[in-house]
Amino acid sequence: MTDKQLAPISLIVGLGNPGPEYQHTRHNAGSWFVESLAKIYNCPLKLENKFYGYTGRISISGQDIRLLIPTTYMNKSGQAVAAMAKFYRVPLSGLLVAFDELDMPPGVAKFKIGGSSSQNGIRDIVSKMSNQKGFLRLRIGIGHPGDKNRVTGHVLGKASQHEQQQIEDAIDEATRCVEILIKEDLKKAMNRLHSFKAE
Repeated sequence: MTDKQLAPISLIVGLGNPGPEYQHTRHNAGSWFVESLAKIYNCPLKLENKFYGYTGRISISGQDIRLLIPTTYMNKSGQAVAAMAKFYRVPLSGLLVAFDELDMPPGVAKFKIGGSSSQNGIRDIVSKMSNQKGFLRLRIGIGHPGDKNRVTGHVLGKASQHEQQQIEDAIDEATRCVEILIKEDLKKAMNRLHSFKAE
């Protein structure tokens, strides 16, 4: 799918795990991104059980966009995304999903269209969306612990103060680039975001 085939983004989803015990863990980087967008646009997120998540509605350059943070656990994220996409008739190409990415260091965030992913939330969304992968993703780097046996503890653990700041700086830059994505195009948004690296 090229930039020209992307429908206007009308649903932005931030993945994470529900509950206070997970709120500050690396696995919730996607939900931090949607919380950041909601804050910038003064949008309260409210619980809507029929969408299995916290939702809100913002407008960027006249484009109506729904926000969603699923209250399902990460590996059931597709339940919330499919429910909301179906209800509002959001095409796959109008979906942007933000999530934590082990394969990128903290302080880096990148857009990507489609492709495979080992991230459980993304895998579940793909399976619930008729195995279609061609939606836009925002990968937020959280770094890799270096050993696959330590991955679970890493993603469900809290980042150091410095790494947390790097992740938050990358999220801040990504929220600015979403505005470029909506107002202009994906290429310009990618060019800016992909050249950013938090110190």
